Amino acid sequence: MVFPFTCRSGRPSLLRVRGHLNGDGMAFDEYDDYEQSERVQKWLHENGLSIVVGIAIGLVGIFGWQQWRNHQARNESEAAQLYQQVQIALASGKPDSAAQFTEQLMKDHAGSPYAVFAVSDRARQQVQSSQLDKAEASLEWARSHAGNPALKSLTELRIAQVELARGNATAALSTLDSIPAGIYAGLVQELRGDVLVKLGRSDDARKAYQAALSSLNEDAPQRGVLQMKLDDLAVAGKQGA
Repeated sequence: MVFPFTCRSGRPSLLRVRGHLNGDGMAFDEYDDYEQSERVQKWLHENGLSIVVGIAIGLVGIFGWQQWRNHQARNESEAAQLYQQVQIALASGKPDSAAQFTEQLMKDHAGSPYAVFAVSDRARQQVQSSQLDKAEASLEWARSHAGNPALKSLTELRIAQVELARGNATAALSTLDSIPAGIYAGLVQELRGDVLVKLGRSDDARKAYQAALSSLNEDAPQRGVLQMKLDDLAVAGKQGA
């Protein structure tokens, strides 16, 4: 079959072939298949490397993400086991062993919440031993490594308690102010009331205690303690009048 019209590449133009086939559908189909095959081969030649690289990068990303998740899971499992050892050591009256496990958590799993738990437990032991400066230092480490907002706020609440115990009510009030509103509302407001009493701000302390009461359920056991604190303020106010 002779093609009177050709494209620049020397091959017949598809549109012009279509007009001169005169019903020869088989010849047109064969040529159309040939054109498509040529275009596919050319496209693969020009883009094949990009496709291979893209697939390779995608596979690396998928397997890399899976490996990272597996690594994180193993780390958390190891941290959990170490924290369990801390708890066992403390319950067995072996503070030195507990301290060793805690140090290992701080060194190898500083980003894990289990490390924050262990250091907070150490701070509690230090408070019980009247080592308030060491307890505050431990809690500062815990605060700086607490990735969870609620855990960080709980650590700040404990820092404020230690600061108040050390006689630094102003610092304690500043620490409480850094805790987002609504988190541990009852505990924060009660401690705020204690701090304000220490600062001689009875009216503000009363408001804080009342806010703490409002945040608690009717059957919360802490309500009795708060009511006693409010009564003490009322008595002190009458005596000062």
